[in-house]
Amino acid sequence: MLGLPAHVTACLFDLDGVLTQTARVHNAAWTETFDAYLRQRAAASGEPYRPFDPGPDYNRYVDGRPRADGVRTFLASRGIVLPEGHPDDPPDAETVNGIGNRKNVLLLERLRTQGVDVYPGSVAYLKAVAAAGLRRAVVTASANGREVVAAAGLESLLEVRVDGLVARADQLRGKPYPDTFLTGARLLGVDPAQAAVFEDALSGVEAGRAGRFGYVVGVDRVGQADELLTHGADVVVTDLADLLDEGHGA
Repeated sequence: MLGLPAHVTACLFDLDGVLTQTARVHNAAWTETFDAYLRQRAAASGEPYRPFDPGPDYNRYVDGRPRADGVRTFLASRGIVLPEGHPDDPPDAETVNGIGNRKNVLLLERLRTQGVDVYPGSVAYLKAVAAAGLRRAVVTASANGREVVAAAGLESLLEVRVDGLVARADQLRGKPYPDTFLTGARLLGVDPAQAAVFEDALSGVEAGRAGRFGYVVGVDRVGQADELLTHGADVVVTDLADLLDEGHGA
């Protein structure tokens, strides 16, 4: 019992917040990055300083999106428009890509010093999926997907990885567009209707629904079950182990 409909033969897992507990590390790096920028901007303009909110701001504008999309979307919510710049902009550049790269420097530093924790229930579920013979891919907006998967010890359980580097090389649109999930399904050799998407981000479940995947599982780590359902999840669990315990399908 995997809690999936009988027609599902493949599983596409988001990484941060679903398999690994790096969402909190990403959140901390985004908070530090945006607060430093907003503080600097307020000092230069005389406008009031309003810090980044690691709850609603992170979940609504940043979580699950490619790095540059997260920068652009959050700043737009504050009425701020910056030049796009180039993906290789230095971290001190006042561009969308520069701010994104500043966040990545902080993230890698935190990963080096704090390591990567996994969700035990997710690892148990991943092992059960592998034992049942279902195909398995990780689909993440992170450009550090390879490093995080390796640090978490999950390489042997995942057959395919579609991450931020793959998306950039293949010019795939990020979530909430379904491009990366569709690529994961194609690389596994399955039709989207045969695949289940596992996501904790609102943009991620939107992508699963937009791609017409056979089943979309929302993973609620932050108390947004209703929003996950509204954005496209077929079912919401607080941990993937819940699917093993209770079952939600054949």
